[in-house]
Amino acid sequence: MSEPVRPAASAGGVIHDIGYRPYDGPRESNARIAASLYLTALRHAYGLGRSGRSKVLPVLLGVITLLPAVIMVGVVSIVGLSEQVMSYASYTSALQVPISIFVAAQAPVVFSRDLRSRSIVLYLARPLSAAVFTLTRWAAWFTAVLLFVLAPHVVLLVGGLLNGLDVGDELEMLGRSLPLTLLLALLLASLSALVSSVALRRGFAVVGTVLAVLVSNLVVQIVQGIAWSNDRDRVGEVAALFSPWSLVNGLGDAMDAGNSVPTPPQGAGMVTLMVVVALAVVAVLVQLLVVRFRKAGRR
Repeated sequence: MSEPVRPAASAGGVIHDIGYRPYDGPRESNARIAASLYLTALRHAYGLGRSGRSKVLPVLLGVITLLPAVIMVGVVSIVGLSEQVMSYASYTSALQVPISIFVAAQAPVVFSRDLRSRSIVLYLARPLSAAVFTLTRWAAWFTAVLLFVLAPHVVLLVGGLLNGLDVGDELEMLGRSLPLTLLLALLLASLSALVSSVALRRGFAVVGTVLAVLVSNLVVQIVQGIAWSNDRDRVGEVAALFSPWSLVNGLGDAMDAGNSVPTPPQGAGMVTLMVVVALAVVAVLVQLLVVRFRKAGRR
């Protein structure tokens, strides 16, 4: 019986030249890469560069926050008031629900998608470090929140000046509001960013942020009301440290920015303590965010 004929062993592999060549042109610096990531994240926070459905909620919430300011400018013009209907700081406080919804709904767009799809590993492969990547994303998100909160202030300021309101009074009132707005944006952006980086599903991230931002403020308001009715103002002052909105509103009351809370901080010492605690919380939240992205990039 004859043996089957086996094919001759190949002498070796064959390399086919299909025309690919290595890139030998100029390469962008890390700063340019970070700037590109910053602008992309900033645009995505408002739904720009994404599908039409992604733009609906940011646009709707933007209209909700701007429309009352436009109406107030009209009231000042028609009635001939000599001052704004409400201060800049109190206007922000009155719109804490749509502002908080914007923060809760859009933070996952910036921080959850790359972690959920595991594309974060490609981002962090090279050349940016995890810290630079995370801080760039956080800076873009902070900018988005700050612009969203400040937009109605611009409408009120421009409308008030066009209607002949005193420039000095308007700038003074705006100057008292700006530090509060900056601190509020820092707290909201940092807290929502960390929640969204941990709860990767958008629904969980939204609920977690709402609980941390809005529900916490409701609980603090209840505690402050009880403390005020029982002459325990110090308890109410300390309770304000556990919610971004209550902390900023308390500082606004102490700074005569137009806010009103049951138990505002008494004395420069308490005001300083609240500011220091707020900045320390922001620093801790950002550090935890960096750790979260660094850990995800190693997997």
